[in-house]
Amino acid sequence: MRIIRAAPNTSPRSVEMAVIIDVLRAFTTACYAFQAGADSILICGTIEEAFSLRKQFPKALLMGEVNGIPIPEFDLPNSPSSIETMDLSGKQLILRTTAGSQSVLRWKDSSLLGAVSLCNVTATMNWISRKSPAEVVIVASGVFDDGWGDEDLACGDLLEELLNEREPDIPLVIQRVRASKSGHHYEDANNQVFPPHDLDLATRIDQFDFALPIRREGDLLIMRKELILLKEKKTSK
Repeated sequence: MRIIRAAPNTSPRSVEMAVIIDVLRAFTTACYAFQAGADSILICGTIEEAFSLRKQFPKALLMGEVNGIPIPEFDLPNSPSSIETMDLSGKQLILRTTAGSQSVLRWKDSSLLGAVSLCNVTATMNWISRKSPAEVVIVASGVFDDGWGDEDLACGDLLEELLNEREPDIPLVIQRVRASKSGHHYEDANNQVFPPHDLDLATRIDQFDFALPIRREGDLLIMRKELILLKEKKTSK
């Protein structure tokens, strides 16, 4: 299997498989939403598209942010700690975020498409191995100028180590996420937009035993969880 690393500014192309990383916080939040019972998550790129999708699916909940800030008209923020104790049984969500959902849209022409955070990294590795693509592109969605995105690069490094059956340095991965520029946003206990508990939840490696494949259904990009047997867990919480 050929592993290719990519960033948001990498020109997308039609590939056999692309896996999009967003640790802080889109796909961490998605993991906790599915754990809370959500049925599916529709991915979109703009606030306007989110409201348009809601007209199609009036019972769906809007979830997301712009530059990390909650959207006042949305039902839910992009925050795993806000989702963690909710009952979302059977709910359909519509997700718009600044990094993760944008990269999903950029790589939507991939034959196989998935999302990953640290919370489901081994499940994702096993999902990739099960599909056995000749080539997989791992996209760090949060990498921007001035050093942003090391949390996603750390997750990408971990995923690559697992795919290559090498023993990863888990404490180093967690340290990199916490020390990243994004990670520093979560240091103030009084900050309700970037609560420290979000960072705690985001660094619970292998918290969940499901992958997050994203499939095209007509004009829609729909994420659903797929339970994956964690063969031999190579990481720990």
